[in-house]
Amino acid sequence: MDVGGRYVVRPAEAADLPLLAEIEGAADQLFVSVFGDVDWDPPQDGEARAAEPGFLLVAGDPAIGFAHVLYLDHAAHLQQLAVHPAVMDQGVGTALVEAACASAHAEGHRALSLTTFADVPWNAPFYAQRGFAEVADEAPYQQRLRVHEQTLGLDRHGPRVVMSRALGPLGSPLSRAP
Repeated sequence: MDVGGRYVVRPAEAADLPLLAEIEGAADQLFVSVFGDVDWDPPQDGEARAAEPGFLLVAGDPAIGFAHVLYLDHAAHLQQLAVHPAVMDQGVGTALVEAACASAHAEGHRALSLTTFADVPWNAPFYAQRGFAEVADEAPYQQRLRVHEQTLGLDRHGPRVVMSRALGPLGSPLSRAP
């Protein structure tokens, strides 16, 4: 998938993996402006992400953003979306989300879920604009993720929500065109 003729979204390759923690770390610095000092765990390295069940997509060459989708309990979950702040607001995040949805659908998944901060503009509101809605009845894997996030202390920074988007062929009522 092409992002405005500048960045192509593609499956991550071995050469991309060392860049992912740096991208995530730079993107995490944006939370400092909202929460003050953040003390959550450092970003997971790309090699560890690649070893988990699911897939990794990157935008750019070299990578300037990535989407990490995990397969949990036979469901697709967007574990991480990160775009380097130097290229934010250029459609990279949207392109990665749309590519993640398309890839998860191609793998036979009917929905893509995620957890995020409810009140941070580039979190829940961003995803809502891209067809995600808050989940009322969390699946067991989503409940486990929320408990893990609570253990990490993420909730002290603000309310967290589980969101999901139904997946279908492009142009169908279940999907959004990029």
